[in-house]
Amino acid sequence: MIRAGRNKTLTLSDEDRRLLEMKILSPLDISSSNYEDSVINANLEKVISKLPADFADLIILDPPYNLSKNFGTVQFNAMSSRHYIDYLHSWFHLVCEKLKDTGSIYVCGDWKCTSAIQTVLEESGLTVMNRITWQRDKGRGAKANWKNNMEDIWFAVRNPKAYYFDLEAVKIKRRVLAPYKENDKPKDWEETEDGKYRRTCPSNFWDDISVPFWSMPENTDHPTQKPEKLIAKLILASSREGDMVFDPFLGSGTTAVVAKKLNRHYCGIEINREYCLFAAKRLSNAERDCAIQGYKDNVFLDKNCH
Repeated sequence: MIRAGRNKTLTLSDEDRRLLEMKILSPLDISSSNYEDSVINANLEKVISKLPADFADLIILDPPYNLSKNFGTVQFNAMSSRHYIDYLHSWFHLVCEKLKDTGSIYVCGDWKCTSAIQTVLEESGLTVMNRITWQRDKGRGAKANWKNNMEDIWFAVRNPKAYYFDLEAVKIKRRVLAPYKENDKPKDWEETEDGKYRRTCPSNFWDDISVPFWSMPENTDHPTQKPEKLIAKLILASSREGDMVFDPFLGSGTTAVVAKKLNRHYCGIEINREYCLFAAKRLSNAERDCAIQGYKDNVFLDKNCH
């Protein structure tokens, strides 16, 4: 495929493929001692038993939604809500076994499968803490329905008395429209070269996310790629530097890449070989460039801030 000169979507050369193949692990390569900082090309259910129990501080799950979608070599077909719940249950307990008692888990979904995710989380003995809704402003409008512009991320923990959450790490830099003063000094805001801003606490509605597109270096040809900024919020809020982040549906590698950029360890499983190569190249690129679009100087920028 020939791309326009300004198109920054990730590509793989023959030389890339030759070098990156050596960085991807197969099920036969995995043991309880070499899973750290790895991309594993395998079916989740066939390899997860090789990973140790309670090894993950944070699990980020982005399984196929209940939609008919082609993921390269794998076709996922929509099913009834009850059968989708059964599908989630078929592997969810295996994933939960890998979560530490102090750990957190985030599960991505859309309007059609979000109730199934809540059901499975609660039936698995986890405590649901919140549901994040983020604005996914991409795609064409529907002719006879409302445009689907939102997705959910369910936040749950194993032990509600012992989980980790860093509020300060995920505050947002927002422009101040009404700069109040107290004793002639800024009240809860600061003057910068770019204008007046304050650091605000994040809510469970996120409207500051840009979905990857062709002019962003993080963009790949994966059909449902999550933005690095989105995953960075989850990792910074619910893990410390040096912690282990596990993603059983790694896709093009966003969770692993962001974990690496934020000085966490990672382990990802992905069934599609091409997506594993995407992940491996992005991880290699992250060794030279650890920038995350929309995150600067340890603070998240509002969508229109630079």
